[in-house]
Amino acid sequence: MTVDVQAPILPADGSKLNLIGLDREALGRVLDELGQGGKPRRMRIQQLWHWMYSRGVTTIEDMTTLSKDLRAALLERATVARPEITKSLLSVDGTRKWLVKWPDGQEVESVFIPDDDRGTLCVSSQVGCTLTCRFCHTGTQTLVRNLGPAEIVQQVMIARDALGEWPSSPDGRLLSNIVMMGMGEPLYNFDNVAAGLKLVMDNEGISLSRRRITLSTAGVVPMMKRAGEELGVNLAVSLHAVTDEIRDRIVPLNKKYPINELMQACRDYPGLNNARRITFEYVMLRDVNDSPADARALVKLIKGIPAKVNLIPFNPWPGAPFERSTPEAIKTFSQIVFDAGYASPVRTPRGEDIMAACGQLKSDSVRQRKADLLRREVDAAFAAKDAAAVA
Repeated sequence: MTVDVQAPILPADGSKLNLIGLDREALGRVLDELGQGGKPRRMRIQQLWHWMYSRGVTTIEDMTTLSKDLRAALLERATVARPEITKSLLSVDGTRKWLVKWPDGQEVESVFIPDDDRGTLCVSSQVGCTLTCRFCHTGTQTLVRNLGPAEIVQQVMIARDALGEWPSSPDGRLLSNIVMMGMGEPLYNFDNVAAGLKLVMDNEGISLSRRRITLSTAGVVPMMKRAGEELGVNLAVSLHAVTDEIRDRIVPLNKKYPINELMQACRDYPGLNNARRITFEYVMLRDVNDSPADARALVKLIKGIPAKVNLIPFNPWPGAPFERSTPEAIKTFSQIVFDAGYASPVRTPRGEDIMAACGQLKSDSVRQRKADLLRREVDAAFAAKDAAAVA
């Protein structure tokens, strides 16, 4: 008989564990390992959950409803710290961008976009990106690593810290919507993205409705149905072209999952109806995909799919191989799509002066060689040993 023994959650070296990103089951295991489970275990889990995800505290000392013994045990072995913000930028239009640094030194960017009726946080799912879309600045940075659930939910928490939106409240929020449209392809990191979003959606914590969350994909066809079934969030598809010839060139993923397969996956997306439409993202590239013929082909392509089309004027970045379509070309394209019965708003570029607009995000993180990582681990181990000897 095989016994399933779970590995301990608390670090074996006695260092502190960040509780942010843990679900209720994992929090319960932490309590057990601290010898703080016992009869009130469920109540203690709920108290921790409330302080972390509803009140947004950044220190265990502030969890005043916990017993002194529990707080003392947690203070010794755990933390609820935020990652370092190495750069915070404010655009002239009110858009805010944060460069977030994780404990391993890797960085991502998150962007908050305020509007009159909503505030949208653009969240990253990877350091760098799996894909190499040619019009996207992030695509010039190769994938360094996936973000974990904690790193996804922490981007939301950092934004709420900055906006002063704790304790959590479903009404009158400045941060009312989330789009998984930052650095990375969310469906190539689905398990971590799903775990992070479930924490964000939990109605006893941050409590953001799935109807206010949009997951964007460049077309990872095999994962689209699963995303709809497990998360039920809104879907945005980065389409950007109406022929395989053009899309192969600007969205190389199309060579693996061509347009016909992508469109069928859209038609099969769970819960799709007129009240829950797919958003097709379409970046306007001058003399590449912006002709009236392209607009008519797009209408034909999405026929029968409850949808709207977001037209995105190309946002330039250093060395970009494309130019933004002219205002006249964008207006004509939008009108053709609109006349066919589809909403076709033109997205107003936001945060261009701080390189925070769609397609402009990038960090300086690079993939490290295994030898470099091993050397850092050895150096850290010797440093810890020397510190212990001095103490």
